[in-house]
Amino acid sequence: MSSVSRNGTRANQKSERGNAMKLAIIGGGPGGYVAAIRAAQLGASVTLIEKETLGGTCLNVGCIPTKVLLHATHELESIKRGAAFGLQCKEASLDWQTVLSYKQKTVGQLTSGVGGLLKRHKVEFISGTAAFASTGSINVQTKNGAQTVQFDKAVIASGSMSASLPIPGADAACVITSNEALCLEAPPKSMVIVGGGVIGVELACVYARLGCKVTIVEFLDRILANMDAELITMVARDLKKLGVEIRTGCKVTAIDRDGTVHFASTSGNETEKGENVLMAVGRKPNTGTIGLEKVGVSSERGAILVNEYMQTSIKNIYAIGDCTGGMMLAHVASEQGIVAVTNAIQGDHHRYDSATVPACVYTYPELAMVGMTEERAKQERDEIKVGKFPLVANGKAMLMGTGGLVKIIADAKTEDVLGMHIYGPGATDMIHEGALAIRLEATIEEIVTTVHAHPTVAEAIGEAANDVRGLAIHI
Repeated sequence: MSSVSRNGTRANQKSERGNAMKLAIIGGGPGGYVAAIRAAQLGASVTLIEKETLGGTCLNVGCIPTKVLLHATHELESIKRGAAFGLQCKEASLDWQTVLSYKQKTVGQLTSGVGGLLKRHKVEFISGTAAFASTGSINVQTKNGAQTVQFDKAVIASGSMSASLPIPGADAACVITSNEALCLEAPPKSMVIVGGGVIGVELACVYARLGCKVTIVEFLDRILANMDAELITMVARDLKKLGVEIRTGCKVTAIDRDGTVHFASTSGNETEKGENVLMAVGRKPNTGTIGLEKVGVSSERGAILVNEYMQTSIKNIYAIGDCTGGMMLAHVASEQGIVAVTNAIQGDHHRYDSATVPACVYTYPELAMVGMTEERAKQERDEIKVGKFPLVANGKAMLMGTGGLVKIIADAKTEDVLGMHIYGPGATDMIHEGALAIRLEATIEEIVTTVHAHPTVAEAIGEAANDVRGLAIHI
């Protein structure tokens, strides 16, 4: 059987399952199922084990259902703001149960699609709970009993779970995780969100648009702390316009059964009460039950340790995605999955490189970044240049009734693109120009000499690149 390798060349692999390399994958999320399909394409005999629903957290209780709610509530908000464009709709409302049904329909279609892809690529799928029995076998507990899967090589893609704070009241009935926040019977009248990361901010947008009084309580001095500080100031401003109260630099100490959240701030001890309290303090690797210690796979605080080839401390076992404790993003897991199985089947030659990984936040406007922030670039480079273009000067953004900013970080001497940051409509789609620029080690010259169509929001990228040299046209 001839098949496509990681770099696009062809590799000859045995096609008969009995003679092909036996590859077992634990976890059917965006890391596991992508790895399974690529491994099958490369000629391996693949068995995929998943204890819940195909698609993992992202497809079932993460990326996709969250974006359905964000899209629905954004459309509602757009209608309410439509008077500025001459749109008259006095009784706009949202039927929550219809939204939930649409969410489930969307998730169902996508999970079904994943199942179809696995079947098409002749991946054996086992629904059950997996645990290593040895460095060559996995015990799987299914609804029909136990069975053993033998493997030559294995990939762990067991994902992550919601984290919580070890504080009194964290187990109160009013406290929910993002899983429950996606399927509440009705929008609450008030909600306190503990944590101002991506999950907390996105769900704050959903419920604030529905008239819920939302308060974000964040331990650090700003929300979305890993993103560019200048753009986050703009995000916080727009969240406040939406009605979201943001409390930063606050340490949550307890939660009462009635939803009262106690926290310490620079002003002293304070409280905020919500009908629901959303615990959004991040996620942690889901590795506690898969038998790592039995086979000697090294981990640290539950996160599996891997090298640049996605290989664990045991030579024939690889690990990818959230269970490794790195950037917990679906596209990271997918890319790592491709790297891992390519190395497992063809040899350890392909490295995972995080330099071109975009991070996206689906606020409105959207927020996206790739590469270095300005703060990090100043720490790691001798001298940098920064180009900015405000979207209030962009015709497409202006007619859409929104603002924002495009910001590009470059090395001062070489003008190599080090980072790109966009806060504006369509940011999560446009950010890939920055990712490609970093991947190709492009300079500002390559961006400014690339013609950007008008009128588009994306032409602001060209303007920001020109501004690195102080030559932007429209500011």
